[in-house]
Amino acid sequence: MHWNADSYTQKHAFVSQYGAGLVDVLAPQPGEWVLDLGCGAGELAQEIANRGANVVGLDASPDMLAKARQQFPALDFRLADAATFGLPERFDAVFSNAALHWVPAAAAVVRQVYRHLKPGGRFVAELGGKGNVGQIVDTLLRQLHQHSYPHARADWWYFPSVAEYTALLEQQGFRVRLAQHYDRETPLADPDTGLRDWIEQFGDNFFRGVEPETQADILAATEAELRPVLFRDGQWRADYKRLRIVAEKPLS
Repeated sequence: MHWNADSYTQKHAFVSQYGAGLVDVLAPQPGEWVLDLGCGAGELAQEIANRGANVVGLDASPDMLAKARQQFPALDFRLADAATFGLPERFDAVFSNAALHWVPAAAAVVRQVYRHLKPGGRFVAELGGKGNVGQIVDTLLRQLHQHSYPHARADWWYFPSVAEYTALLEQQGFRVRLAQHYDRETPLADPDTGLRDWIEQFGDNFFRGVEPETQADILAATEAELRPVLFRDGQWRADYKRLRIVAEKPLS
């Protein structure tokens, strides 16, 4: 996945804005060490640091890390994959907002999180839950299939149910304190191109191998089909469903 960091911060700021509430759930304490897993452009890492914690931001996108370092040069940002990272530090908390649904190797992520927490440490995360952006995904896939791309899939995302994700956590040894699946319909920035902007930012993988002219046709047909259900009060909306997790690594 190639990330346009400037577009991300300008047109999709809702990602970090909604994540501010997750920082409240994390409740970082002065002097704690916190790993921001999938830190993106760094806004929430800075918010955690503002509360007195020591933060390491980790992301797999060089473009997003470059933006994070530009915006918040005092923070420690590192390049690594959420499923395979290995850091010398052990953390009081691992925090992740809107990132882990990009990593289908979920069991590997949970294993690495557990490994990097101190005993008694906490894992606070929010990611796309079961059915996330389902109307957008279903419509795009239907249009791709109709335009002679029958093998199109959305297999780069991982949107688990509560049962699926809590089972992964418990199998690793976590005690799950909170697992909440909820709807969060999200207004998109531009009243005219909001849906198209969202797809081009987050769904670029749909169009691997698709000719530009066909891509334009698919986007137009997708907008037309979704306008009656996702365009209201002069604004496009995305049908987000989120999974919020709080889990602890036992003391022993």
